[in-house]
Amino acid sequence: MQPNISMSNAVRFLSVDAINKANSGHPGMPLGMADVATVLFSKFLKYNPQSPKWFDRDRFILSAGHGSMLLYALLYLTGYADISLEDLKNFRQLGAKTAGHPEYGHLEGIDMTTGPLGQGISSAVGMAIAERVINAKFGDQLCNHRTYVIAGDGCLMEGISQEAAELAGHLKLNKLTVLWDNNNITIDGTVEDASSTNQLKRFEAMGWHTISIDGHNFDAIEKALAEAIYSSKPTLIACKTQIGFGSPNKCGTSKCHGSPLGEQETDLMRQNLGWNYPPFEIPEEILNAWRSVGKKSETEFLRWQQEAQQKGKSFTDYINNILPQNWDIDLQNLKQKSLIEKTNVASRKASQLCLEQIVKNIPQIIGGSADLAASNLTFVEGMKTIRAGDYNGNNIKYGIREHAMGAIMNGLSLHGGVIPYGGTFFVFSDYMRPSMRLAALMGIQTIYVLTHDSIGVGEDGPTHQPIEHLASYRAMPNIQTFRPCDMIETAESWEIALKEKHKPSILALSRQNLPLLRNSCDENLTAKGGYIISKCEDKADITLIGTGSEVMLCIQAQQILKNKKIKASVVSMPCVELFTRQTKEYQQSVLGSSPRLAVEAGSTFGWHCFADDVIGIDRFGASGKGEEVYSSLSITVDEILKRVEKLLS
Repeated sequence: MQPNISMSNAVRFLSVDAINKANSGHPGMPLGMADVATVLFSKFLKYNPQSPKWFDRDRFILSAGHGSMLLYALLYLTGYADISLEDLKNFRQLGAKTAGHPEYGHLEGIDMTTGPLGQGISSAVGMAIAERVINAKFGDQLCNHRTYVIAGDGCLMEGISQEAAELAGHLKLNKLTVLWDNNNITIDGTVEDASSTNQLKRFEAMGWHTISIDGHNFDAIEKALAEAIYSSKPTLIACKTQIGFGSPNKCGTSKCHGSPLGEQETDLMRQNLGWNYPPFEIPEEILNAWRSVGKKSETEFLRWQQEAQQKGKSFTDYINNILPQNWDIDLQNLKQKSLIEKTNVASRKASQLCLEQIVKNIPQIIGGSADLAASNLTFVEGMKTIRAGDYNGNNIKYGIREHAMGAIMNGLSLHGGVIPYGGTFFVFSDYMRPSMRLAALMGIQTIYVLTHDSIGVGEDGPTHQPIEHLASYRAMPNIQTFRPCDMIETAESWEIALKEKHKPSILALSRQNLPLLRNSCDENLTAKGGYIISKCEDKADITLIGTGSEVMLCIQAQQILKNKKIKASVVSMPCVELFTRQTKEYQQSVLGSSPRLAVEAGSTFGWHCFADDVIGIDRFGASGKGEEVYSSLSITVDEILKRVEKLLS
């Protein structure tokens, strides 16, 4: 079907009417990009509203998430079953599926949560990588789709887009197309007020194919999208549009970016565009045209469905991230071996030993590091790095790009058929925090291998010593933060992270060696969040709570206290979030009723809800040998003994 102005005007007026009714929203972008979106959805995008999660559908990311009504209007018009006209009328209302910015999980046609600018375009790079990797394994018949992005000036200005676009160009991700809403307007005025970058030359320099078009010329839009399909590079299409297209008094200005047009201006717009219908009314012939467009990929979907059925369970399990049967046997054997050998390694090394047993048994794994694999120990024997033209690998060299790595991991996870993990120093997770927060908000599986977890980094000094990070991630909803104390807890943390499909996981791992403290591995005790790792006889006089490298200090103090006739129980709490999900009875049985002292080489924030006193660090670190820095900041056995004496006095 040939797209026409009536079809794009249907998108425009549904958007404007919903925003007016809510008296809140961003009409400018939906009005400006309606023509581009109409051509994309009617002529190019491969999707099936009757089977919204079809694995081989094209992915569509509205990176400029403030223009959410554009997406909601398209989903309604093309016939997605879970969005109604009533949902459009409830735009931005409490509990509505049609939230202010698109939210993953609210509607089947939303491929990711967007709104924080730059995140969508960057996560799309991860989706494009995932498509190429799975295509290399299963071929064109089962995985052969494109990733489309609508992005605005804000997405291109945010620094994360530079990192992600660089990697996309480097890997020649030719099935990635970004449609840039080139309208020259930002919230505060015009782009020229803040930027003079030539975006086309910028993207060309990063290895992209670039095209510039009139974003209101249907033939030009179609020609550009067709050209992108045959490019050997990712493509940026600069769509010169008029923000607020059709609004007589507000088009082309920032006035229509983030405020409703209002009834008076909307009436004038109706006259201007010849749209003689009341709010939310779409003429039958136009709605039928859109519904017909929504069915255009049905034949291709049925063919793919047949191919997938013939391939069988191995393929469907793969794309649904179902772990292979007995995937963890080698990991269990590693734990048993560690108990026998009393493995004494840094938890970053313990993680690598785990990965050696994990990667070979889970085909969906894709690892990587922000140029720190030698320190994070995220690369193991048998892994193959993904390169331009050779995508049949399971390791990504992200370069020094933590920002992009976090977002790309989100895209890998959202795509399906991939379980991503990525490594950097714990302190540099600050660069990834917006992407990590989005992963938690969306409830997706991403695993962060964050090493050099404390002042044990030593000589690298306070710039590299995480202090507030553990507390800050524990404060973030729907993310689980593991700080294992030895080889066994590290393996248990990996087990939990790999099984948890609906939230991201952090593995905060040490640089310094940690002795084996566990004496059994029959049960995954880390899954309880906290447990008694070293009991005392009878009722404890004091409970010592530690995480990571500080559990060892607590056990050393326990032995000294025993000689002083003081009974101490030692609790390891590798995951506070999991511990707080246990029953109150279990928590009480672990923590006991005696005075409690928590010990962690990080901020004391949050520990007072478990402990009567806390040994921690509420300042930045220092440069020096690790053990000397520990001593200077009083994270020592002696300090534990002093605090115990004070608590019991």
